[in-house]
Amino acid sequence: MSLMITDDCSSCGACEPECPNQAISEGEDHYRVNPDLCTECVGFFGEPQCTSACPTESVVPDPDRKESQEALLAKFKQLHPDKEPVLS
Repeated sequence: MSLMITDDCSSCGACEPECPNQAISEGEDHYRVNPDLCTECVGFFGEPQCTSACPTESVVPDPDRKESQEALLAKFKQLHPDKEPVLS
């Protein structure tokens, strides 16, 4: 499942540098997650790094983009073909 950033985002930017896939960018009203790049940090970490960095708890699962761990790992491998995934 891709993550999304809700309207509660304070636009502090704490989440952006935490994303190993560069899936987070500044939007018009608040930061946004590109669902095509979000792997929920699968392949890099055991949990999404942006969620722990967010002081407003605005990073949540996107209910419209449910993906299995296998699908997230496949996306990681497509985005980073030269990297070995960290499995946790």
